[in-house]
Amino acid sequence: MIDLTNITYTYPHTVQPALHRVSLSLEKGRCVMVTGPSGAGKTSLCLAASGILHHEYGGKKEGSVIVDGKDVAEYTTLSDLAQNVGVVFDDPEAQMIFTTVEEEILSALEHRGLPASVIEERLAAIMKTTYLENLRDRSPHHLSGGQKQRVALAATLALGNDILILDEPTSELDEYATKRIAAILSDLKQQGKTILLVEHKFNHFRDIVDTLVIMEAGAVTSTGTPEHVLSDERIRAMVMPDFSTIRRTVPPPQADTPIISVQNLHHSYGDVEALCGISLTIRRGEFVAIVGENGSGKTTLVKHFNRLLTPTSGDVIVNGKNTRECSIAMLAHDVGLVFQNPDHMFFADSVRDEIAYGVNNLGIENADTVIDAALRDAGLSSSADLYPRWLSRGERQRLAIACVVAMQPGVIVLDEPTTGLDGNEASVVIDMLKDLQEKGHTILIITHNKEIAQHCADRVILMENGKIVSDTRGA
Repeated sequence: MIDLTNITYTYPHTVQPALHRVSLSLEKGRCVMVTGPSGAGKTSLCLAASGILHHEYGGKKEGSVIVDGKDVAEYTTLSDLAQNVGVVFDDPEAQMIFTTVEEEILSALEHRGLPASVIEERLAAIMKTTYLENLRDRSPHHLSGGQKQRVALAATLALGNDILILDEPTSELDEYATKRIAAILSDLKQQGKTILLVEHKFNHFRDIVDTLVIMEAGAVTSTGTPEHVLSDERIRAMVMPDFSTIRRTVPPPQADTPIISVQNLHHSYGDVEALCGISLTIRRGEFVAIVGENGSGKTTLVKHFNRLLTPTSGDVIVNGKNTRECSIAMLAHDVGLVFQNPDHMFFADSVRDEIAYGVNNLGIENADTVIDAALRDAGLSSSADLYPRWLSRGERQRLAIACVVAMQPGVIVLDEPTTGLDGNEASVVIDMLKDLQEKGHTILIITHNKEIAQHCADRVILMENGKIVSDTRGA
């Protein structure tokens, strides 16, 4: 269905190839899973396999990509290719243009020119398959990250393609929703669909993976059956990480005054109540994990800590200040927030300038030294002059963390900080956060990774339907 032969590709204004002599065959009805570190070239591989690199990007290209027996260069437009290949990108919001979930899916169905009766039938089936029935009238842009990913997948399924390319479709999904997606893909494979899947969550998809491909530094370094590839201990540690070895940090003595106090907090998006009477105290130096299913209110809660959201009712006190009486700029000295989607944070022309903006804006001393340290700790020194959106998803995640850490806030809040990272990189990020905790910072992470919550946090807060249902401290 898809054959890539000796693909080498270099993005504009860069020297190092993003892909180097990559060859890969995707046979009908098979599932190929690609994984590896951030920056390995996985997303570039998806762009090449779908024909997007050829039709939409400049840069230097070598090798050939054959889709359904035809070179991608022979397809007149991407729309022609889309008749064969459906793509779910790692940033689902980039694919959404309509005002409701139903309209997003309907648009794809109508594009196929189906009769109205068939459209209604397939709309209902796809919504049921992707568990979106209760969200059909909601705006996609007001959904949680995981819900947006399900919408993007549903719209792609509506196109009816025989080949599906999915770039980290579960990166922002909780455990339950990830299992749903795995079940959906299993059903699609049984229907004869051909699947190219870029993922870090191998355990959830191991039953449907025929071929496991490891990419590093733009090249394929291992390929074969999962059993064969994972017999290499180095690769196994990358694909199936063990967070139980992460060190536990003893929190510094807690101050009498909490760093964050939430008092009977309610927040509504129109008629939808997202937070229902939250009360919570977080003390200096704690490492807190906030867990729960997509849409449970986790991100809505933490956005109140730096005034991105204002309470519908109730109060949030940060470092002794009521957030109602503070601007976002005033709270930037106290709380830094790394978004679930790092692209929402970027606007500068280079990686270094992204970090420099906040540092200079807050008047932090020894700015160049601080910026250099942030680049080094994030593993981005060699990418300092690159345009941020040329980075891989994992690299963009690390850049977002570096931007916030460089501003040296007392509280650092991270929404899914290990999204897009392999096991080794996730461990590096968590180690970095433990170092910050040891220096006295308060760390709050939203995570779907149970192992990270269990082994790395001093305290785990579980949310459901806008409420805190449990608050457990570690041993």
